[in-house]
Amino acid sequence: MKQQFKDAYHTLAASLKKKILSALLFVIVMLIFMLFLWARIFVTILPGEAGIKWKRLGGGTQTDYVYPEGMHYMYPWDKMYIYNVRVQQTAHDFDVLTRNGMKINLSISIRYQPEYSVLGLLHQQVGMDYVNKLVIPEIESVLRIIIGKIAAQDVYTTETSLIEKAVGEGIEQVAQRFVKIDDVIIKKVGLPAEVETSIQYKIQQKHLAEAYEFKLLREQQEAERKRIEAGGIQTYNDIIAQSLNDSILHWKAILATIELAKSPNAKVVVIGNDKGGLPILGSIPMDYTPPGKPTAQPDNIGTFQTTGSEQESLPTNPETSLDENSASEEPVLLQESKLFLSE
Repeated sequence: MKQQFKDAYHTLAASLKKKILSALLFVIVMLIFMLFLWARIFVTILPGEAGIKWKRLGGGTQTDYVYPEGMHYMYPWDKMYIYNVRVQQTAHDFDVLTRNGMKINLSISIRYQPEYSVLGLLHQQVGMDYVNKLVIPEIESVLRIIIGKIAAQDVYTTETSLIEKAVGEGIEQVAQRFVKIDDVIIKKVGLPAEVETSIQYKIQQKHLAEAYEFKLLREQQEAERKRIEAGGIQTYNDIIAQSLNDSILHWKAILATIELAKSPNAKVVVIGNDKGGLPILGSIPMDYTPPGKPTAQPDNIGTFQTTGSEQESLPTNPETSLDENSASEEPVLLQESKLFLSE
Protein backbone atom coordinates (compact mmCIF):
# COMPACT_ATOMS: atom_id res chain seq x y z
CA MET A 1 0.00 0.00 0.00
CA LYS A 2 2.75 2.30 0.89
CA GLN A 3 4.65 1.43 -2.23
CA GLN A 4 1.64 2.17 -4.37
CA PHE A 5 1.30 5.57 -2.79
CA LYS A 6 4.93 6.37 -3.56
CA ASP A 7 4.53 5.27 -7.15
CA ALA A 8 1.45 7.47 -7.59
CA TYR A 9 3.27 10.44 -6.10
CA HIS A 10 6.23 10.05 -8.44
CA THR A 11 3.93 9.66 -11.41
CA LEU A 12 2.01 12.85 -10.51
CA ALA A 13 5.19 14.81 -9.91
CA ALA A 14 6.59 13.75 -13.29
CA SER A 15 3.33 14.71 -14.99
CA LEU A 16 3.22 18.12 -13.28
CA LYS A 17 6.83 18.70 -14.17
CA LYS A 18 6.14 18.06 -17.82
CA LYS A 19 3.10 20.35 -17.77
CA ILE A 20 5.03 23.15 -16.03
CA LEU A 21 7.83 22.92 -18.57
CA SER A 22 5.32 22.99 -21.39
CA ALA A 23 3.54 26.00 -19.93
CA LEU A 24 6.82 27.82 -19.35
CA LEU A 25 7.90 27.07 -22.89
CA PHE A 26 4.58 28.41 -24.18
CA VAL A 27 4.94 31.62 -22.18
CA ILE A 28 8.47 32.15 -23.48
CA VAL A 29 7.35 31.62 -27.06
CA MET A 30 4.47 34.02 -26.60
CA LEU A 31 6.76 36.65 -25.10
CA ILE A 32 9.14 36.33 -28.02
CA PHE A 33 6.22 36.54 -30.39
CA MET A 34 4.85 39.61 -28.61
CA LEU A 35 8.24 41.34 -28.63
CA PHE A 36 8.69 40.57 -32.29
CA LEU A 37 5.23 41.81 -33.24
CA TRP A 38 4.98 44.64 -30.70
CA ALA A 39 5.42 47.35 -33.30
CA ARG A 40 2.67 45.80 -35.44
CA ILE A 41 0.23 45.32 -32.59
CA PHE A 42 0.70 48.53 -30.58
CA VAL A 43 0.91 51.85 -32.46
CA THR A 44 1.75 55.22 -30.89
CA ILE A 45 0.44 58.34 -32.61
CA LEU A 46 2.39 61.47 -31.62
CA PRO A 47 1.05 65.06 -31.19
CA GLY A 48 0.08 66.68 -34.46
CA GLU A 49 -0.50 63.33 -36.16
CA ALA A 50 -3.47 61.17 -37.06
CA GLY A 51 -3.77 57.53 -38.13
CA ILE A 52 -5.69 55.65 -40.84
CA LYS A 53 -6.04 51.85 -40.41
CA TRP A 54 -5.94 49.42 -43.27
CA LYS A 55 -7.59 46.08 -42.44
CA ARG A 56 -6.31 43.09 -44.33
CA LEU A 57 -9.34 40.92 -43.45
CA GLY A 58 -11.91 43.61 -42.75
CA GLY A 59 -12.56 45.66 -45.87
CA GLY A 60 -9.34 47.60 -46.51
CA THR A 61 -9.00 51.31 -45.68
CA GLN A 62 -11.14 52.46 -42.79
CA THR A 63 -12.46 55.80 -44.08
CA ASP A 64 -15.13 56.40 -41.43
CA TYR A 65 -12.76 56.80 -38.49
CA VAL A 66 -9.51 58.73 -37.95
CA TYR A 67 -7.34 57.53 -35.07
CA PRO A 68 -6.30 60.42 -32.81
CA GLU A 69 -3.13 60.89 -30.76
CA GLY A 70 -2.16 58.20 -28.24
CA MET A 71 -1.53 54.41 -28.18
CA HIS A 72 -3.73 52.04 -30.17
CA TYR A 73 -3.66 48.26 -30.72
CA MET A 74 -4.60 46.22 -33.78
CA TYR A 75 -4.08 42.83 -35.31
CA PRO A 76 -0.59 42.15 -36.54
CA TRP A 77 -1.81 41.63 -40.10
CA ASP A 78 -3.39 45.12 -40.22
CA LYS A 79 -1.45 48.33 -40.87
CA MET A 80 -1.67 51.87 -39.52
CA TYR A 81 -0.74 54.86 -41.76
CA ILE A 82 0.23 57.97 -39.83
CA TYR A 83 -0.26 61.46 -41.31
CA ASN A 84 1.06 64.84 -40.20
CA VAL A 85 -2.04 67.02 -39.82
CA ARG A 86 -0.24 70.25 -38.85
CA VAL A 87 0.21 73.26 -41.15
CA GLN A 88 3.18 72.45 -43.36
CA GLN A 89 5.29 74.25 -45.95
CA THR A 90 6.94 73.15 -49.15
CA ALA A 91 9.06 75.10 -51.66
CA HIS A 92 9.02 74.64 -55.41
CA ASP A 93 10.88 76.17 -58.38
CA PHE A 94 9.72 75.91 -61.97
CA ASP A 95 9.93 77.73 -65.33
CA VAL A 96 6.98 79.31 -67.12
CA LEU A 97 6.51 81.16 -70.42
CA THR A 98 4.94 84.61 -70.64
CA ARG A 99 2.64 85.90 -73.36
CA ASN A 100 5.57 87.00 -75.55
CA GLY A 101 7.37 83.68 -75.17
CA MET A 102 9.92 84.77 -72.57
CA LYS A 103 10.94 82.14 -70.05
CA ILE A 104 10.94 83.20 -66.41
CA ASN A 105 11.69 81.25 -63.26
CA LEU A 106 9.23 81.27 -60.37
CA SER A 107 10.11 80.29 -56.82
CA ILE A 108 7.02 79.68 -54.69
CA SER A 109 6.24 78.54 -51.17
CA ILE A 110 3.01 76.63 -50.41
CA ARG A 111 1.47 76.33 -46.94
CA TYR A 112 -1.01 73.47 -46.69
CA GLN A 113 -2.80 71.16 -44.25
CA PRO A 114 -4.74 67.93 -44.89
CA GLU A 115 -8.41 67.95 -43.99
CA TYR A 116 -8.72 65.95 -40.77
CA SER A 117 -12.28 64.73 -41.27
CA VAL A 118 -11.64 63.27 -44.75
CA LEU A 119 -8.16 61.99 -44.09
CA GLY A 120 -9.28 58.45 -44.86
CA LEU A 121 -10.56 59.44 -48.29
CA LEU A 122 -7.32 61.32 -48.99
CA HIS A 123 -5.34 58.20 -48.13
CA GLN A 124 -7.61 55.96 -50.18
CA GLN A 125 -7.74 58.13 -53.31
CA VAL A 126 -4.41 59.96 -53.35
CA GLY A 127 -2.01 58.47 -50.84
CA MET A 128 0.62 59.76 -48.46
CA ASP A 129 2.59 61.50 -51.24
CA TYR A 130 -0.31 63.86 -51.88
CA VAL A 131 1.96 66.94 -51.86
CA ASN A 132 3.84 65.93 -55.01
CA LYS A 133 0.80 64.27 -56.61
CA LEU A 134 -1.85 66.89 -55.86
CA VAL A 135 -0.78 70.15 -54.24
CA ILE A 136 2.26 71.17 -56.31
CA PRO A 137 0.92 70.10 -59.74
CA GLU A 138 -2.39 71.92 -59.27
CA ILE A 139 -0.77 75.20 -58.16
CA GLU A 140 1.89 74.99 -60.89
CA SER A 141 -0.70 74.29 -63.60
CA VAL A 142 -2.85 77.28 -62.68
CA LEU A 143 0.15 79.61 -62.51
CA ARG A 144 1.37 78.46 -65.93
CA ILE A 145 -2.00 79.21 -67.52
CA ILE A 146 -2.42 82.64 -65.95
CA ILE A 147 1.18 83.85 -66.38
CA GLY A 148 1.08 82.73 -70.00
CA LYS A 149 -1.53 85.46 -70.58
CA ILE A 150 0.51 88.41 -69.30
CA ALA A 151 3.74 90.15 -70.31
CA ALA A 152 7.08 89.74 -68.58
CA GLN A 153 7.20 93.27 -67.16
CA ASP A 154 3.80 92.75 -65.52
CA VAL A 155 5.10 89.69 -63.73
CA TYR A 156 8.30 91.44 -62.72
CA THR A 157 6.75 94.62 -61.40
CA THR A 158 3.62 92.88 -59.95
CA GLU A 159 1.43 95.68 -61.29
CA THR A 160 -1.42 93.27 -61.99
CA SER A 161 -3.61 91.10 -59.77
CA LEU A 162 -3.70 88.18 -62.20
CA ILE A 163 -1.15 86.20 -60.17
CA GLU A 164 -3.24 86.58 -57.04
CA LYS A 165 -6.30 85.42 -58.96
CA ALA A 166 -4.37 82.42 -60.24
CA VAL A 167 -3.31 81.48 -56.74
CA GLY A 168 -6.91 81.77 -55.55
CA GLU A 169 -8.14 79.45 -58.30
CA GLY A 170 -5.45 76.92 -57.53
CA ILE A 171 -6.37 76.94 -53.85
CA GLU A 172 -10.03 76.29 -54.66
CA GLN A 173 -9.19 73.35 -56.92
CA VAL A 174 -6.91 71.73 -54.37
CA ALA A 175 -9.46 72.27 -51.59
CA GLN A 176 -11.88 70.06 -53.48
CA ARG A 177 -9.41 67.20 -53.12
CA PHE A 178 -9.20 66.88 -49.32
CA VAL A 179 -6.30 69.36 -48.79
CA LYS A 180 -6.58 72.87 -47.37
CA ILE A 181 -4.17 75.42 -48.90
CA ASP A 182 -3.39 78.21 -46.43
CA ASP A 183 -1.38 80.45 -48.78
CA VAL A 184 0.87 80.45 -51.85
CA ILE A 185 3.77 82.90 -51.68
CA ILE A 186 5.80 83.90 -54.75
CA LYS A 187 9.26 84.34 -53.28
CA LYS A 188 11.22 85.13 -56.44
CA VAL A 189 10.64 85.96 -60.10
CA GLY A 190 13.73 85.32 -62.20
CA LEU A 191 14.04 86.92 -65.65
CA PRO A 192 16.84 86.36 -68.20
CA ALA A 193 19.96 88.32 -67.33
CA GLU A 194 19.71 90.68 -70.32
CA VAL A 195 16.07 91.56 -69.65
CA GLU A 196 16.63 92.04 -65.94
CA THR A 197 19.62 94.32 -66.63
CA SER A 198 17.63 96.48 -69.04
CA ILE A 199 14.69 96.79 -66.64
CA GLN A 200 16.95 97.75 -63.76
CA TYR A 201 18.72 100.30 -65.97
CA LYS A 202 15.39 101.85 -66.87
CA ILE A 203 14.38 102.09 -63.22
CA GLN A 204 17.79 103.56 -62.31
CA GLN A 205 17.49 106.28 -64.98
CA LYS A 206 14.03 107.11 -63.73
CA HIS A 207 15.35 107.65 -60.20
CA LEU A 208 18.24 109.75 -61.56
CA ALA A 209 15.76 112.01 -63.37
CA GLU A 210 13.81 112.44 -60.14
CA ALA A 211 17.08 113.25 -58.34
CA TYR A 212 17.88 116.00 -60.88
CA GLU A 213 14.46 117.51 -60.36
CA PHE A 214 15.12 117.56 -56.63
CA LYS A 215 18.51 119.25 -57.18
CA LEU A 216 16.93 121.97 -59.34
CA LEU A 217 14.30 122.61 -56.70
CA ARG A 218 16.99 122.80 -54.02
CA GLU A 219 19.04 125.30 -56.05
CA GLN A 220 15.96 127.46 -56.62
CA GLN A 221 15.27 127.52 -52.90
CA GLU A 222 18.94 128.32 -52.19
CA ALA A 223 18.83 131.24 -54.67
CA GLU A 224 15.70 132.56 -52.95
CA ARG A 225 17.42 132.26 -49.57
CA LYS A 226 20.48 134.21 -50.79
CA ARG A 227 18.25 136.91 -52.28
CA ILE A 228 16.45 137.36 -48.96
CA GLU A 229 19.78 137.38 -47.10
CA ALA A 230 21.23 140.01 -49.46
CA GLY A 231 18.16 142.20 -48.95
CA GLY A 232 18.61 141.98 -45.20
CA ILE A 233 22.30 142.91 -45.43
CA GLN A 234 21.47 145.87 -47.68
CA THR A 235 18.84 147.13 -45.24
CA TYR A 236 21.31 146.74 -42.35
CA ASN A 237 24.01 148.73 -44.19
CA ASP A 238 21.55 151.48 -45.07
CA ILE A 239 20.52 151.87 -41.43
CA ILE A 240 24.16 151.89 -40.22
CA ALA A 241 25.22 154.39 -42.89
CA GLN A 242 22.64 156.93 -41.67
CA SER A 243 24.16 156.93 -38.16
CA LEU A 244 27.85 157.22 -39.17
CA ASN A 245 29.87 160.47 -39.73
CA ASP A 246 33.53 161.51 -39.83
CA SER A 247 33.71 162.45 -36.16
CA ILE A 248 32.46 159.01 -35.01
CA LEU A 249 34.85 157.24 -37.36
CA HIS A 250 37.74 159.43 -36.11
CA TRP A 251 36.88 158.66 -32.50
CA LYS A 252 36.64 154.90 -33.15
CA ALA A 253 40.04 155.05 -34.86
CA ILE A 254 41.60 156.79 -31.87
CA LEU A 255 40.18 154.21 -29.46
CA ALA A 256 41.49 151.37 -31.62
CA THR A 257 44.93 153.05 -31.80
CA ILE A 258 45.06 153.42 -28.00
CA GLU A 259 44.23 149.74 -27.51
CA LEU A 260 46.91 148.79 -30.03
CA ALA A 261 49.49 150.95 -28.25
CA LYS A 262 48.67 149.25 -24.92
CA SER A 263 49.25 145.79 -26.34
CA PRO A 264 52.63 144.25 -25.33
CA ASN A 265 52.75 142.45 -28.69
CA ALA A 266 52.46 145.63 -30.84
CA LYS A 267 54.82 145.43 -33.79
CA VAL A 268 54.20 148.88 -35.31
CA VAL A 269 54.96 152.45 -34.28
CA VAL A 270 51.93 154.75 -34.15
CA ILE A 271 52.50 158.38 -35.19
CA GLY A 272 49.74 160.98 -35.18
CA ASN A 273 48.79 162.40 -38.60
CA ASP A 274 47.59 165.90 -39.36
CA LYS A 275 44.79 167.42 -37.36
CA GLY A 276 41.94 166.53 -39.68
CA GLY A 277 43.01 162.99 -40.65
CA LEU A 278 43.06 159.55 -39.09
CA PRO A 279 46.12 158.18 -37.28
CA ILE A 280 48.78 156.52 -39.45
CA LEU A 281 49.64 152.91 -38.63
CA GLY A 282 53.04 151.94 -40.01
CA SER A 283 56.69 151.37 -39.21
CA ILE A 284 59.51 153.90 -38.97
CA PRO A 285 62.59 153.39 -41.24
CA MET A 286 65.03 151.24 -39.33
CA ASP A 287 68.21 152.32 -41.18
CA TYR A 288 68.25 156.06 -40.28
CA THR A 289 71.31 157.25 -38.26
CA PRO A 290 71.95 160.93 -37.45
CA PRO A 291 75.36 162.27 -38.59
CA GLY A 292 78.11 161.68 -36.11
CA LYS A 293 76.09 159.35 -33.96
CA PRO A 294 76.59 155.58 -33.38
CA THR A 295 74.42 153.19 -35.32
CA ALA A 296 71.19 152.24 -33.50
CA GLN A 297 70.82 148.56 -32.63
CA PRO A 298 67.36 146.99 -32.23
CA ASP A 299 66.53 145.93 -28.72
CA ASN A 300 62.89 144.80 -28.93
CA ILE A 301 60.37 144.99 -31.68
CA GLY A 302 58.93 148.52 -31.77
CA THR A 303 61.82 150.16 -29.65
CA PHE A 304 65.43 151.09 -30.37
CA GLN A 305 68.50 151.43 -28.19
CA THR A 306 71.71 153.20 -29.22
CA THR A 307 75.14 151.80 -28.61
CA GLY A 308 76.45 155.02 -27.08
CA SER A 309 75.94 156.52 -23.69
CA GLU A 310 73.39 158.98 -25.00
CA GLN A 311 70.10 158.20 -26.64
CA GLU A 312 68.68 160.37 -29.43
CA SER A 313 65.07 160.55 -30.45
CA LEU A 314 64.21 159.62 -34.01
CA PRO A 315 63.26 162.44 -36.39
CA THR A 316 59.60 163.05 -36.78
CA ASN A 317 57.38 165.23 -38.87
CA PRO A 318 57.85 168.86 -37.89
CA GLU A 319 54.16 169.26 -37.32
CA THR A 320 54.06 166.38 -34.81
CA SER A 321 57.55 166.58 -33.22
CA LEU A 322 57.92 166.92 -29.48
CA ASP A 323 60.15 169.37 -27.61
CA GLU A 324 62.92 168.36 -25.21
CA ASN A 325 60.50 168.08 -22.30
CA SER A 326 58.01 165.76 -24.19
CA ALA A 327 59.28 162.72 -22.31
CA SER A 328 57.60 163.95 -19.15
CA GLU A 329 54.36 164.97 -20.92
CA GLU A 330 51.34 162.85 -21.89
CA PRO A 331 51.56 160.52 -24.86
CA VAL A 332 50.75 161.92 -28.24
CA LEU A 333 47.68 159.72 -28.65
CA LEU A 334 46.11 160.96 -25.44
CA GLN A 335 46.78 164.56 -26.51
CA GLU A 336 45.04 163.86 -29.82
CA SER A 337 42.02 162.38 -28.06
CA LYS A 338 41.73 165.32 -25.67
CA LEU A 339 42.02 167.73 -28.58
CA PHE A 340 39.19 165.85 -30.37
CA LEU A 341 36.99 166.04 -27.27
CA SER A 342 37.65 169.76 -26.75
CA GLU A 343 36.67 170.44 -30.31
